[in-house]
Amino acid sequence: MLYAVIMAGGSGTRLWPLSRRERPKQALELIGERTMFQHAVDRLAPLFPPDRIFVVTNVAIAATLKAQVLELPPANFLIEPAGRNSAPASGLAAIRLMDQDPDAVMVMLTADHYIADTSQFRRALAASAKVAADGVIVTLAIKPAYPATGYGYIHLGQAEGIVDGFQVYRSAGFVEKPDGPTAARFVADGSYAWNSGMFIWRADRLMSEFERQLPGLHASLIRIQSAQESGRTRRSAPTCVMGAPEVERILADEWATVRSVSIDYGIMEHADRVSVIPVDLGWTDIGSWASLIDVLPGDEKGNVVAGDAALMSAQRCFVRGNGRLIALIGLDDVIVVDTPDALLVCARSEAERVRELVQRLESEGRKDCL
Repeated sequence: MLYAVIMAGGSGTRLWPLSRRERPKQALELIGERTMFQHAVDRLAPLFPPDRIFVVTNVAIAATLKAQVLELPPANFLIEPAGRNSAPASGLAAIRLMDQDPDAVMVMLTADHYIADTSQFRRALAASAKVAADGVIVTLAIKPAYPATGYGYIHLGQAEGIVDGFQVYRSAGFVEKPDGPTAARFVADGSYAWNSGMFIWRADRLMSEFERQLPGLHASLIRIQSAQESGRTRRSAPTCVMGAPEVERILADEWATVRSVSIDYGIMEHADRVSVIPVDLGWTDIGSWASLIDVLPGDEKGNVVAGDAALMSAQRCFVRGNGRLIALIGLDDVIVVDTPDALLVCARSEAERVRELVQRLESEGRKDCL
């Protein structure tokens, strides 16, 4: 059976000062009146009923996310004791699903993507699941709209056939974020696509890759899985006991030493039998204020404004207010984000450096504004 797993434990530091530790970007209303997490759940229906949608998140925001999507069963929230990046998060979901369904096919998604064409998105997932059911790892790749340097790329290899109208390719390799000239060459070549970070695989196939490439993580996951099975036997219950005290204790012990590694670096770059389906979904990774500007409607001068603002001789600016008037005169490509305790003003071209600023504030002990 097909299951969706949403990774929703990131900190979203590049969207500071709005995104904070206890209410990061996935819990915020950045696009319309729904939060990023709510959008991530909404676009899965009707392909996935609520009982087949799982969420991996952390202790700090689990209660907030549960309250935002009440239709999801509380037991479907898998709570990490600490953030360990996407590979351990994927593994935690894999053992949970295998405990419920040994033949589970997982769709790994994140809560910080914007997807305009949700119906095409669901069709692509359904097609990918058919390919993944045979033990192939599938990734959705985004047809590049421009020579982006902020995304990794996937090189499309030999065509493998068409499934439900989607062309499937063998992966010829993953490429890290390129410089400008290299990105331009990739786009001109036509055989490269953006790495969306959306993966589809059988849960047992993922575990076999962990065993081969990340044996330490695999061993930790097996110990957690064994604790689940022991707890279920003692309780004579057919359901998963992930939240049982003895399982939580072992999970905490293992997570204290688990290596923090992304699924891209830890698994995908050297995985066997990887197929790619390029798609055009109107996709954007909402990783910074600059990326958010690309998906929100602007005025005739390209300014995107939320709140009370007065702009004169300003172009391509982003302003998000907080109840008081913000006035800009003679500025281009500027980002202004106002919150009750912090004000961000930066050049649009420097939006990625907001993460550096947050790291500096953390090193200076400014927990009051993080």
